[in-house]
Amino acid sequence: GFSLQESTTKLGLYFMTTVILFFSYLLCRYIVQSKLGRVLIAIRDAESRVMFSGYNTNHYKLFIWTFSAVLCGIAGALYVPQVGIINPSEMEPSNSIEMAIWVAVGGRGTLIGALLGAGLVNGAKSWFTVAAPDYWLYFLGALFIVVTLYIPKGIVGALITVNKKDTQGNEK
Repeated sequence: GFSLQESTTKLGLYFMTTVILFFSYLLCRYIVQSKLGRVLIAIRDAESRVMFSGYNTNHYKLFIWTFSAVLCGIAGALYVPQVGIINPSEMEPSNSIEMAIWVAVGGRGTLIGALLGAGLVNGAKSWFTVAAPDYWLYFLGALFIVVTLYIPKGIVGALITVNKKDTQGNEK
């Protein structure tokens, strides 16, 4: 019953999205740091070893797949009112590739890396689509290549590596 054109409605949606993002992050962090998270990391790294240890990996994979689907559903429910419309072009493979680039830029294997990468890439997208819309996809491709070659762990992974070196007494 609220008008999506009113600034108070938009502000409410942004606030609700921020709160849900915060709680989703906390829930994901809890899962990653729990026994369940350790089992999921072990499945990612060596599934056959986990199976030989007596775990049924299908149950864990089904749970995490379902959990991610729930998060995607919530994200979609928040996305549509903010943009006002959804159309089939939102389901293009380029959108999935863009999400993979978010994680690559921010740092795979970290929760905060995905958030950082999403913010940086979407900020660049907002700027490029205004300043030079024809070059956005070229920039995105170049960004992915540069990150893959020079910062394979992403920004957060590079920062963690630098901090580990600093705490061990090595020079930069």
